[in-house]
Amino acid sequence: MSWIALATYRSTAGPRPSIVLDNNVCDLDSVAQACGVSIGRDWSTGGVGALINDWPRASAWLREIEGKARAAMAGGGLKPVPDAMDLLQAPIRPERIFCAASNFVEHANEMGTVLAAKAESKPYMFLKLRNTVLGPGGTIQMPPETAQLDWEIELAAIIGARCRRISVERALDVVAGYSIVNDISARDLNMRSDYPFKFDWFQGKCHDTFAPFGPWIVPAWQIPDPQAVQLRLDVNGEPMQQDSTANMIWSVREQIAYLSTIVTLEPGDVVATGTPTGVGMGRGIYLKDGDTITATIAGIGTLANDVRAESIRQ
Repeated sequence: MSWIALATYRSTAGPRPSIVLDNNVCDLDSVAQACGVSIGRDWSTGGVGALINDWPRASAWLREIEGKARAAMAGGGLKPVPDAMDLLQAPIRPERIFCAASNFVEHANEMGTVLAAKAESKPYMFLKLRNTVLGPGGTIQMPPETAQLDWEIELAAIIGARCRRISVERALDVVAGYSIVNDISARDLNMRSDYPFKFDWFQGKCHDTFAPFGPWIVPAWQIPDPQAVQLRLDVNGEPMQQDSTANMIWSVREQIAYLSTIVTLEPGDVVATGTPTGVGMGRGIYLKDGDTITATIAGIGTLANDVRAESIRQ
């Protein structure tokens, strides 16, 4: 099946926006030139984030040029970036990643979390910040303070339109596209006994490199039903998590609508929509130096990252 996505790759001139056509990464300017169409300078210099900020126009432009770009590639007029898969970065660097906690019943059970009935509850969300973002192939730094580093594959919804108090029925209208987030967690740092507050989400979730994100952003029209997507995460080639977004407690629509009652959502915000069962804490095993995590979501792709013990500079 043919598909298109937005990605960012490293070049000698700095990060560059690109169009991905069936795993062929093509520089944005080269695509525009090969298709004989113009793009604003803000897209070229502002990167994928600029396209997300201008999503109604960018979305229409992508639909228009997809066929032309494929034809140009077939005819030799458009060349992929050499070795681009090894040069990919996070597609954008969001300032805010809103994360859903305990959004699969079986995951809540494996964590010993007792949930209220959905009719008596609402989504539980927390934040990860820009410093946590890590691109495909990047190294997850394991802090020396933790012995319980864990994984969590999550479908990421990227907001493409400013919204406040949007309805559940209209919530997917503001989604520009989808990607993968791996919500890395230091389980032993999530808990506190020195304060009357039981959990410390900041200490356990917000270390540098704790949010691998990518490998690209697939436009929302290519995933018409985000509640029918398969998730899988492997550690060192061994399957750990396998489930469908159909089993979420709170749908993507419901999470976006709920968030928008608290904050005005902005283009470029990311909603990490929760992880299924199979995390390390539920299994009694944790990540260690040298491990490789591979997170795959059907219709999007694969996000792979290695783990390394963080070196302490004196």
